[in-house]
Amino acid sequence: MSAYRTGDPLDRRRFLTAAALRGATVIGTGALSAGALGTGVIGATALGAVDADAAFAAPIRPLDPAVAESAFAEGRITAINHDVLEVAGSYGDHSRVRVTNATSVWKARATTAADIETGDGLYARGLPLPDGTLAADAVWVNIVNLHATIRGIEKTRLHLAHGQHEIVGNLMARTTSASYGDASPTADLSRLTIGQSAQVLGAWRPSDGSVDLVRVAVAPGAGRRR
Repeated sequence: MSAYRTGDPLDRRRFLTAAALRGATVIGTGALSAGALGTGVIGATALGAVDADAAFAAPIRPLDPAVAESAFAEGRITAINHDVLEVAGSYGDHSRVRVTNATSVWKARATTAADIETGDGLYARGLPLPDGTLAADAVWVNIVNLHATIRGIEKTRLHLAHGQHEIVGNLMARTTSASYGDASPTADLSRLTIGQSAQVLGAWRPSDGSVDLVRVAVAPGAGRRR
């Protein structure tokens, strides 16, 4: 069981960035059905926030002494057995993550466990159970958070460079936003320009290696209209 107390948040960022760049294809399509979900074990917000940014936030210590400190699991989903996800960790370990009808699921947007597939990357937060599984209160599927340079702009996608890797970022109507400096995120993407450095938050598509973009943040002073 590789559910562990988190250490440096940068370690998680390193894994989640790597997950976007491995380029492996989906190895199965066994999605969880709604009827396969078990009874909720813990509340969906008992251990903290469940939005995309919460995956990279420092863990919080529960105020309620009856609530144990959260544990985490990460890796690639290799099998789905009813409400248990079999997860191969990025360091050769293995986790079993139990998803319930109280689990919050994020996959580019808030969704349900029915959208989880084998081959997906997973980052989960929850509580360890006596049987060795992690009872997840929040699961982030294929989430990536990386620094990149904008190399090309099209109507429905951005072309990004991350180190030596070229990444296609899919622009999603009513979902993708941009953040310019310290300003609040906006749906106005017109100030993104080629050559800008950006922090990209999104969800990796295992099938083709692209990333569905949730937010593109550029530095203060950037963002002149193109």
